[in-house]
Amino acid sequence: MTQEVTRRPLTKAAVIGTALEFYDHALFGLGAAIVFDKQFFPAGMPVAGALGAFAAFAVGFLARPIGGVVFAHFGDRVGRKPMLVMTLLLMGLSTVGIGLLPTYEQAGVAAPVLLTLLRLAQGFGAGAEYAGALVMVAESSDPRRRGLWASLPGAGVQLGILTATLVFTAVTALPSFETWGWRVPFLLSIVGVGVGLFLRFQVRESELFERERARGLSRFPALEVARRQPRILLIALAANAPFGAIAYLLNVFVLSYVTRTLGLPPAVGLSAKLLASAVAIAVTPLFGLLSDRVGRRPVFLGCALFLGAFAFPMFRMVDTGHPALVILAVTVGYGVCVSGMFAVLASLLTELFDTRYRYSGVAIAREWTAALTSGPAPLVATALVAGAGGASWPIALLLVVCAAATAVAALLAPETRRRDLTENVSEPRVRAGAAV
Repeated sequence: MTQEVTRRPLTKAAVIGTALEFYDHALFGLGAAIVFDKQFFPAGMPVAGALGAFAAFAVGFLARPIGGVVFAHFGDRVGRKPMLVMTLLLMGLSTVGIGLLPTYEQAGVAAPVLLTLLRLAQGFGAGAEYAGALVMVAESSDPRRRGLWASLPGAGVQLGILTATLVFTAVTALPSFETWGWRVPFLLSIVGVGVGLFLRFQVRESELFERERARGLSRFPALEVARRQPRILLIALAANAPFGAIAYLLNVFVLSYVTRTLGLPPAVGLSAKLLASAVAIAVTPLFGLLSDRVGRRPVFLGCALFLGAFAFPMFRMVDTGHPALVILAVTVGYGVCVSGMFAVLASLLTELFDTRYRYSGVAIAREWTAALTSGPAPLVATALVAGAGGASWPIALLLVVCAAATAVAALLAPETRRRDLTENVSEPRVRAGAAV
């Protein structure tokens, strides 16, 4: 009972904090897809403005591996809890700052420069937020239901995306949306910061981390994970890189594609995101629970293979321009397939790495690949569609390749469902209290 009572506030703090992170993150993606090209770049150059907005979006991912390594280093050295408080603050305050920025018309070239700087700060904080929440929940969960519990921060991700999309959709209806209305969702982030901080100050440090502290912590956890579990780290990187591209192609680029290329109202793409996120909130814990029953690899592989088979039919549905088919295609592709893979990656990643450097291992696997594939994906897709004269087949083909690549990586990974997190796969030879 004590463990259950302790787990609940910890999980709530992790889910709310992660929801805030992805509220901030999704807002920037929505802004980049719909309004940033007009606000922060020269008027009369729509393609250049779209590329500039997506470039600013991608820049944030360049800061994520640096922030991930820095915060995860101290998360493995000082504790999980302090880093989660710091990342929450950095993410939230950066988002509020974006809502206060001057436009290109008001400040000229300073406007996109300031936007990019705040996006870098946002990315630096995001680099270890989800990884830290994931590690805290997984280390405190019932081993028999770790897939379920570890998937809940993933549901928080979808909750943040859903909330951001709802708020952004609401303000697009304002007559003043393109003057000041778009700023409102960014400024509202301050409320989430307050709630998140209150919850995170209530939780206790991970018991597994405290046990590891007594045995002796790693001095350089990022280096140690690369030295002691190089094959596992490479597999985690190989699984995350194509998955990240898939997620941002369906979560960010498709919104721009249906609005700019197909000429549909923004409400169609936003409605698709809303329904996809709502479905993802519901099915993410179910996929986590299923992975507790049948294993991590079968569930992940099933979702990846289905997405690969669905890629071309999905874009055929989108290209009809029929709102119902667009919404259905995005809901199945993102709300079911992507959320299923995301749910399983939560427990898989935390079970692959030892406690001594788990935070660092998860952060490296997620954030280094985010910089390489997730952030640039919408930018690359925009260029591919432009080069193909507006055709969607290059994007469908890209999805097939990414789905196949992440499936191969999953096949190479060990099945971790029964992993005991109290045991280290690569036991370091140190005395209790000593540091490596």
